Amino acid sequence: MDDLLNEDFDEAGRRAGRLLDSVETLRGDLEEINGVGEAAAGQVKARVTANGKVLEVTFGPRTPRTDSRALAEQVLIAVLDAQRDAELKCQELMRETLDGYDPAAARADLDRMLGLRW
Repeated sequence: MDDLLNEDFDEAGRRAGRLLDSVETLRGDLEEINGVGEAAAGQVKARVTANGKVLEVTFGPRTPRTDSRALAEQVLIAVLDAQRDAELKCQELMRETLDGYDPAAARADLDRMLGLRW
């Protein structure tokens, strides 16, 4: 009986070690992710980090010459598009790195438990 118990603990320890290794790999890989987005027919572009921090916003030569409010709206659209792109890249990386983990399903479960709607 003790041998079986020790084997179970040993296996649990090995699985925990593999999980920690995966999480460390994931952490480094997440830091490399950039999301990109665009608006105004590609004339407004944005790039963000995995956590959504805006790294850059660029304007093409044919950026619509409109009032500042309309231009700000196009920038916001590009940034939100980039953030969605980064989120999808992060989710895909998590699925690949953490065997059996589905971040979208985990978020849905959490939202359901907390009674939140996004």
